[in-house]
Amino acid sequence: METLETTAVVRRRMSRQKSRNTGVEVALRKLLHGSGLRYRIHRRPVKGVRREADIVFGPARVAVFVDGCFWHGCPEHATWPRNNADFWRKKIEGNRSRDLDTDARLAIAGWLSVRIWEHEDPVEAAERVISTVAMRRDALGVSARSGRGRAI
Repeated sequence: METLETTAVVRRRMSRQKSRNTGVEVALRKLLHGSGLRYRIHRRPVKGVRREADIVFGPARVAVFVDGCFWHGCPEHATWPRNNADFWRKKIEGNRSRDLDTDARLAIAGWLSVRIWEHEDPVEAAERVISTVAMRRDALGVSARSGRGRAI
């Protein structure tokens, strides 16, 4: 049997999987923007850390990651493929390890990571992000209109 990473059909299917601007990400961003928060999307929060957050609140030092249940091994919804199981287990476990490493690196740099699972209710996720950003603003003494006159 041909391995998964070399199967043309699988390669084509996987290339069509969105990694940016997923429905969950867009819904969350709309709710955050509607609440008055301003942010950057698809940015590296910290120079030298080659990890990109989905939503970045710079002055508040909050990085939001919207994680897919399959790709990041959601404890509630992840499924383990039967075909080429070893490859997928290594891939997903590697993603989990990288997520933990990313959170640790950002914490060392003074940032707070917020992880949102794709299955989470967007309204509840937005409320969690809003309260986290407000808490960080207070803790860091950052105003809502910090830097270049933009709201964060």
